[in-house]
This record gives sequence, C-alpha cells and structure tokens, in this order.
Amino acid sequence: MTQPTLPGPIDRPRRLRSSAVMRSLVREHALRPADLVLPMFVREGARENRPVSSMPGVEQHTMDSLVRAATEAAERGVGGVMLFGVPEHKDAVGSGATDPDGILNRALARLRAELGDRTVIMADLCLDEFTDHGHCGVLDADGRVDNDATLVRYREMALAQAEAGAHLLGPSGMMDGQIAAIRDALDAEGRLETALFAYTAKYASAFYGPFREAVDSSLQGDRRTYQQDPANGREALRELELDVAEGADLVMVKPGLPYLDVLKDVAAASPVPVGAYQVSGEYAMIEAAAANGWIDRDRTILESLLAFRRAGASSVLTYYASEVAGWFQQGLPPHLREFA
Repeated sequence: MTQPTLPGPIDRPRRLRSSAVMRSLVREHALRPADLVLPMFVREGARENRPVSSMPGVEQHTMDSLVRAATEAAERGVGGVMLFGVPEHKDAVGSGATDPDGILNRALARLRAELGDRTVIMADLCLDEFTDHGHCGVLDADGRVDNDATLVRYREMALAQAEAGAHLLGPSGMMDGQIAAIRDALDAEGRLETALFAYTAKYASAFYGPFREAVDSSLQGDRRTYQQDPANGREALRELELDVAEGADLVMVKPGLPYLDVLKDVAAASPVPVGAYQVSGEYAMIEAAAANGWIDRDRTILESLLAFRRAGASSVLTYYASEVAGWFQQGLPPHLREFA
C-alpha cells in the first residue's frame, strides 16, 4: 500500500541560508573598524612596556609605545581610543587626575598633538586610578564615597582633560549628577565641543578583575554603593533618562556580554548613540579558552563583537579593536568573511 505523501512546510527560512551569497544578501548586521574603540593604558615613568598577565596581548604602555600603538590603530580605521593612566603616586583625592603634568593629561596632549582628528581621543574621567584607596571618588570622614564632593573633583578633571586635547570624556564613576556637573563646568569654560560618553549602566561586576591589574588598582572594599546591582535591569532606564537630560552625547552599558538584555533595552529607549564595553574579564575568558584549544579564537572574537551590534550598540569598546581592524584592512580570510 502506497503511503500518502505528506505536505511539506509552507515556510522555509532555510532558503535564505542556502549559500554564502544568499546569507550575505539578507544579513542584518555587520562590523566595521569605525565601530570599535581601543582602551589603552599608559604607565608613568615606564621605560618599557609591561604586559598585563591576566590579559594576554594587553600592555601598560610607555609614552612612546602608546603613540605608536594609537597611530597604528588610527591607520587601521578604529573609531577611537579610550585612555587610562597609571600614575606612580596616588593620594586620597586623586591629585594626579587634575595635574596638567599627570600621566593621563600628558598622554592625552601627546596623542592629540600626534593624531589630531584622525581618530576620536577619549579620556576615562574617574578618580579610581589616582586614589590611594582605589575608589572612584573622594571619601568622607566615615570612609564612604562622598557623591557631591566627588562632583567637584570631576569638574576639575574634565577641564584638565579638555585642555589636554581630549575630544570626548568618559565619566565612569557612577556618581549621581555627574553628567550635569561636568557639562556645566565645560560649558562655563567655553568647551562646548567636548563630548560626554556617559557610563550610564555600569554594574558592580566580577568581570572587572583583570582591569584592576591593568591599572594597578588600590581598591579597598567594593563599589556596590555606587555601581549598579547586577540583578537590576529597569534601573538602567532610569539612569539613561537622567544622563540624557543632563547632557550626555553618548551612553554606555558596561560590562557587555553578561548584560546584552540591558544593552538592548537601553538602545531601544535611547535618543542618543549607545556603546558597550567588552570588559577585561570577557577578554580574558576568550583568551584562556582559545589558549586551551576549546574555541576558535578569531571567530569567537568577531561573533562576540557582532552580538553587541545586534543588541543595539553603535560602538564597542574592546581590547581587540586594533587587531580586528587590522584583519579588515588586510581582508578577512574566507572563514571570517560573514562578519564583514
């Protein structure tokens, strides 16, 4: 007895996956070097680069090597570089952050002189690298971070960084009112073109561990009283509303992959461009797994970056920025071309 032929499915999405050219035709998102921002570390007094052991391939730069690496990144087409300073001396109020001769401000001035407007020169605006207690602000008599006293220091830091030549400042301390305070200080001094990249949703995350090594952090305790609780998502939208109202030009979600849901929600609600930061712990996990042969390193890097774009990020801070931009400049090999 002949078995009846069952009707096939009406909808066949596989038709659009049938070949490389068909997949390329309907691809929704892609990567560009201009979407990527390279975080960089410069160490005061360094005579040679110092590798960051928990982040293979990442270094604390000397001033000269910083310029070379930033120039290479710009030539490869990266969208920007975000600079962090590692000072020799720290104190309770982070004096080095506002000293024109401090390592971060000198490095910003050198990069601006060397690169001009060839890429966006960004400055981390936070006190944690410069304080002997490692917190992102000044402490009160009880050892708590004093929000409003910290805003005074942020205003001073913003003016120093703008004077040094930064195109864009990244206030990352998660103090209430920080964007308004910084914007007011800049505008009062005629720095109307200096942009602000607000760290809008920055979580108290375990994924920052390797970064603490990269900046020689002196942190005592934790930052849970000012960074966001990892369990909260809606809170990010409140922070977004505040930052935009206070004058943020761009906003950011940090960390990246563990908070893609937050990134998607922020991107859907934001009237300004949204960035994401693929933080040190994310980088270290990829490198460790790749070193053990457990994953395809290059494809994993590109797939992770594409995830940020798919979730709504217009820019991604990643330690892979220059390397990936170099791949695009040279032409992606066949097994990676789907990411172009």
